[in-house]
Amino acid sequence: MKCCLIFILLSVAGIILAKYSETEKSNLSEDFTIPYMVYLKSSPEPCVGSLIHPEWVLTAAHCPLPVKIRLGVHQPSVKHKKEQIRNNTLTMPYPEFNAQTLENDLMMIKLSKAAVLNTYVGTIAIALESLSTNDSCFIPTWSWNDYKNLSDPDILIWTNQHSLPFHKCNFMLGDRMTVNIMCVGQPLETISEIKEVSAAPAICNGKLHGILSWAKGSVTMGSEGFFTEIHPYARWILKIINSY
Repeated sequence: MKCCLIFILLSVAGIILAKYSETEKSNLSEDFTIPYMVYLKSSPEPCVGSLIHPEWVLTAAHCPLPVKIRLGVHQPSVKHKKEQIRNNTLTMPYPEFNAQTLENDLMMIKLSKAAVLNTYVGTIAIALESLSTNDSCFIPTWSWNDYKNLSDPDILIWTNQHSLPFHKCNFMLGDRMTVNIMCVGQPLETISEIKEVSAAPAICNGKLHGILSWAKGSVTMGSEGFFTEIHPYARWILKIINSY
């Protein structure tokens, strides 16, 4: 029964935000949220999580364990009365996660209390099969106007990128041996210095297809991003939800 909620509780999480111009982005209301985005406050760096079930967040295993979990957040630097605060009761990195190569870079986090689903907080379905070549993916995260260590980010940003074909992805990976990786973006001559919060989700065709593992520059500015594909781990994810 629990696993069914992943597919039923989509709420408004599948909103496609590509239609917004840069000006419209800056004029978003202060209570605007991307419902499935979860702010994982941790030290030394925060991460993005994705709410895939009222009790479960999916993020990257390379992320530090969160000291606070915030749902329904627009700007993490600003506390809002409509957001929901949780702790974690269980963290489950994928058993074969390799911190050196970042292979199998996924982690499940169980919330101390189930999220209350509403306009501001909602779930996103996980992908059960691979993407078609060159599908477009919506990639949201947060950034800083002025990055300072331990400060919370204050900008909600996003991009739309196409997933790259297998051969191009392999070329970008070079000698780096890894599995279950989805690539977006392209090598840029000038690497942006924009600081982005790690573990951004890739939402493609309305489902969570990837979690950002590492990048060469700023993904939201079009540079190379390497995402752990979700569909090969779907059985493990559902097993964790049903077992705990």
